[in-house]
Amino acid sequence: MKLKKVMVVTAALSMAVSITACGSNNNAGNGGNNTAANTPAGNAATDTANNSGSNEEAVTGDIVPEEGASLVIWESKEERPFAEEIAKQFTAKYNVPVKIEEVPPPDQVTKLSQDGPSGLAADVVLIPHDNLGKAASASLLLPNDIFAEQTKAENTEASIVGSSYEGELYGYPRAAETYALYYNKTLLPEAPKSFDEVLEFSKTFTDKDKNKYGIMWEVGNMYYGYTFIATTGGYLFGQDGTDKNDIGLNNEGAIEGLTAFAKLKEALPIKSGDINADIKRSLFTTGDVAMDITGPWELAAYKEALGDNLGVAPVPTINGKPAITFSGIKIFGVNAYTQYPNAAKLYASFASSKDSQLTLNKMIGSVPTNNEALQDPQITSDPYVSAFAEQAKSSQPMPSIPEMGNVWSPVNAALPEIWDNNADPKAAMDKAVEQIKDLNNGATAQ
Repeated sequence: MKLKKVMVVTAALSMAVSITACGSNNNAGNGGNNTAANTPAGNAATDTANNSGSNEEAVTGDIVPEEGASLVIWESKEERPFAEEIAKQFTAKYNVPVKIEEVPPPDQVTKLSQDGPSGLAADVVLIPHDNLGKAASASLLLPNDIFAEQTKAENTEASIVGSSYEGELYGYPRAAETYALYYNKTLLPEAPKSFDEVLEFSKTFTDKDKNKYGIMWEVGNMYYGYTFIATTGGYLFGQDGTDKNDIGLNNEGAIEGLTAFAKLKEALPIKSGDINADIKRSLFTTGDVAMDITGPWELAAYKEALGDNLGVAPVPTINGKPAITFSGIKIFGVNAYTQYPNAAKLYASFASSKDSQLTLNKMIGSVPTNNEALQDPQITSDPYVSAFAEQAKSSQPMPSIPEMGNVWSPVNAALPEIWDNNADPKAAMDKAVEQIKDLNNGATAQ
């Protein structure tokens, strides 16, 4: 695999260590004012500080929210409880009201590009780092300038790399993510080491008529399907994940892994469209799915449902090779069109601090990026976080170049073709790669 090795190593080491604002000037983005903020805020934070005579405060990071500021935050449905808690703390400290709107993180950059210029977007967004290049290159985000040095000093190198684009820091990292294998110990005392073992167990457990399955994951989603591409030699965007013309999604290694992927339908004989996070979660927590491949955002709910019978382990091997998973950094970004850049930057920094990351871990089950949080006993004594850290050792950060946005739809169409319609993996992936190349060269997505 050609992705930047130092990022992989750093991500692994970092995670291994863990074993670890309402006033009259309300912006249009939070719905309180119809005056569209149709120009980027640019250096508005600094300008505000200069006008108020508090430039020194801005330089040192001790900035204050604009008078009458209020904020809108886009947050995921799954992590809304965390956002509500942080919003309560932020409002108590800064007297800035915060409104939370649920938008799936993978959709936030697209929505920001549509709603930002018209002043209808959130002030602070939450995005996976692989979407950063698209947002930054389109000037949709303000750089993380005032808190840059603090952010870099307090967080892992991998998370800083994932929060930067072309050498500039934009993001405020709040969690590192990859996925692993959850299993129900009452059904499986030990986690299977290989997908061959997964298949053997599933032959004894899967009963489609009773809606019982040995294993389940979102088989039509490239985020998870990339494991079957990369483990056996496929890759994305060549050296360092930055060469848009070097696409290894249809090479010999990728096809080997996708052939193994297709064989697993015996363990999970249902259409890809019949699997989503809600269905999967319901079946796993009731014992009708023995194993689930997903991320740490499900940990709190699964622990509550299964208690001590919950196990977490690395993803099983594929053809004898340790499974390679995608890893990502979830980061806060400040909307370049916000009318309240000071307040927005304060929120992004506050909500990604050590204490906030520990709160996120406690409420949701995430893996921190803050170095001190990673050393906290809350993290180091957690066997589940440790399992994710182990998986992280063989994970690869998603490329963050803008062309990464062209990959999802073609591959998310190819995987269901292979799974649902028994399409030849090579033919399906050849088609996906041609579609990605066309999109990279300016074609419009269908």
